[in-house]
Amino acid sequence: MSRIEAIVPYPWHPGYTYSPAVRIGNTVYLSGTTATDEQGNLVGPGDIEAQTRQIYRKFDLIMRSVGGSLRDIVETTDYVLSLDEYRKTARVRREVFGDPWPAATGVVVAGLIRPDALIEIKAIGVLPSC
Repeated sequence: MSRIEAIVPYPWHPGYTYSPAVRIGNTVYLSGTTATDEQGNLVGPGDIEAQTRQIYRKFDLIMRSVGGSLRDIVETTDYVLSLDEYRKTARVRREVFGDPWPAATGVVVAGLIRPDALIEIKAIGVLPSC
């Protein structure tokens, strides 16, 4: 039995070479995620706040599937196309998280794998000890 558990709480293409998340013990590593729905369509084209909310909805599904919640996320890394757009995500973070805030890194990039996405986020969660 592998000590790495793939977490796949929503429809996933069998040809993908990565998992939405993996769990090792109490640590959950959430892959870089864009704001797609179950059919792979982008949610909130041109709206970084809507895209950020959709990403956190997907993270919520992942964390709940392993007995956790968004409050168990301890670190996020946001990849965005501009600093001005990145600043708009703060409203969503305030809705999703609270004190104590997770550690965070914001990275402005020249482009994302999905060209219509404005943001991609990856995260790390730590589940409460059993």
